[in-house]
Amino acid sequence: MFVALGVCLFREAGLFTGGTTGVAFLAHYLLGYPLGAVLFVINLPFYVFGWRRLGHIFTFKTFVAVGLLSAYVELLPQWIGFEHLNPLFAAVMAGLLAGTGILILIRHGASLGGVTIMAIYFQKTRGWRAGNVQMAVDFVILLTAFAVADAHKALLSLLGALALNVVIGVNHRTDRYYGV
Repeated sequence: MFVALGVCLFREAGLFTGGTTGVAFLAHYLLGYPLGAVLFVINLPFYVFGWRRLGHIFTFKTFVAVGLLSAYVELLPQWIGFEHLNPLFAAVMAGLLAGTGILILIRHGASLGGVTIMAIYFQKTRGWRAGNVQMAVDFVILLTAFAVADAHKALLSLLGALALNVVIGVNHRTDRYYGV
């Protein structure tokens, strides 16, 4: 629900984010596809990798989390609305909400698929900080926002991704709690 609210804030402000959600945003904005459905479909190939490298329990939890996120992203606009939403506030708050939600999932042996699966894998196998991996990939995905949106929205999207990844980077380390 944290992440879904963050994604809805990004969407309401016309912003982007990174990861597979960022790719789903591109398809949503450019092609008009429903964001939740695209998000679910884009993550399908990552489940195979997750099943093989991170285990079936992690992958099942991730599948459920992505399924719920996909549903909530479509349902939340029916439950809440914004008469006024400052894009700067939306970028920062959406990033903080999404980062917190992702951190909760990681600490309980799940993710939101895609890039996060890869970030957790690299943290476990190579010692790379998950937040750093996520931020690097998000940066590349968010560069496309400059081709699709105006520079102001693209920069705000980068700020949102930074907020998201700072939450993960500061709080997720291998020597901290990692539940299963």
